Amino acid sequence: MRQTLLREGANELSYEIRGIVKKAEQLQAMGLPIYWENIGDPIQKNNQVPQWMKDIVMALLQDNNTYGYCHSKGVLATREFLAAETNALGGVQITPDDILFFNGLGDAIGKIYQYLRPTARIIGPSPAYSTHSSAEAAHANHHPLTYKLDPDNHWYPDMDDLYQKVKYNPNIVGILIINPDNPTGMVYPPEILRRFVEIAREFSLFLISDEIYLNIHYNGQTPLALAQFIQDVPGIAMRGISKEIPWPGARCGWVEYYNRQVDAQFAQLCNTLDNAKMIEVCATKLPQLALPLIKQDPRYAPYRMAENAKIGRRSKIIADILGGVPAIKFNETFGAFYNTIIFREGTLRPSGQQRMHIAHKGAADLLGQWLQAPNLAPDKAFVYNLLAAKGVCVVPISSFCSDLQGFRVTLLEEDEALLTHIFTSIRAGIEEYIYG
Repeated sequence: MRQTLLREGANELSYEIRGIVKKAEQLQAMGLPIYWENIGDPIQKNNQVPQWMKDIVMALLQDNNTYGYCHSKGVLATREFLAAETNALGGVQITPDDILFFNGLGDAIGKIYQYLRPTARIIGPSPAYSTHSSAEAAHANHHPLTYKLDPDNHWYPDMDDLYQKVKYNPNIVGILIINPDNPTGMVYPPEILRRFVEIAREFSLFLISDEIYLNIHYNGQTPLALAQFIQDVPGIAMRGISKEIPWPGARCGWVEYYNRQVDAQFAQLCNTLDNAKMIEVCATKLPQLALPLIKQDPRYAPYRMAENAKIGRRSKIIADILGGVPAIKFNETFGAFYNTIIFREGTLRPSGQQRMHIAHKGAADLLGQWLQAPNLAPDKAFVYNLLAAKGVCVVPISSFCSDLQGFRVTLLEEDEALLTHIFTSIRAGIEEYIYG
């Protein structure tokens, strides 16, 4: 072309969560079974949406109003319902005009970073959820800025690390929190959340809290919503239905603006997001209509409690299988439906120096090709071995904007016998890879 087409930040766009699928599909084409632990899709892992929820959606399909546009900010009755839910938490108070719907949180994330100045940086956790870190880096034409989550301290953030980075980088305008966290399954304690607010207030920052997993918690911990602890600091909460109903294919998410009146620059950002969605006309209407009908149904709360209890039980099963493996750092999870397992220092050697036994020649040949990739991270080499040898598809943690070496799994497999088989295979793969 006569000119370079892509800006530098385009090189930061990556999504290994789906990228690993291409390699798994090569093995599938050979007739080998694959156990998908790479993506947080409850439906793919045999979760059955209750018939009563389907009935609500089907009834909406009979209403001619369902097929038209809605308000550019979203269905008013749904925004009124959500504002009342947030206000009932007893923290910051909002109106329906403080809520804006998007076609999934991926859409919201992209829009927020798109309209920030390239020099205005959002610092987020590491390991980082790829959609956030890639979008932030792409908008800034630079590597993403991160603060450390500590696997030796329950995956809690290193608040001193965050403070120093914020203090000495005046380009940082906001702090991202993912609570409960993806990819670690950590739930932020109240004292740490209050510290985020203190730092944001001291340096005149705004907070973004990705709360897509807010209602997915178990084993004795309950996360706080941003509205409950943000006080007078400007902030944006990101919410959605894709995980908790679950309806990921609906692509239905929304943001809630908090305290936008206290800062003119922040208010301008919120107005810009509203205008950007108005140009697109509106977000998808059907799931917006269904949301309050489902969540107000008396069957919803017992359904969510039962689903959370099942995830918590699966978390314990995984802990029983992997918790005692010496080569890894293992933390139990309390929210969302992921776990990140880290290899201890010195256990992984450079790519190609460790191998699992692979009986299938075609799979062994493919692995040999995969391991030839330049600058292959040691945890990615492990992941490729696990895929070729055990048929288990996980995601390397180095792909989550992290210097750590490990992998992320899901807690979604509904069949507990199959779940036990998968994680027993992972344990066998670790032991074979590390100890020979």
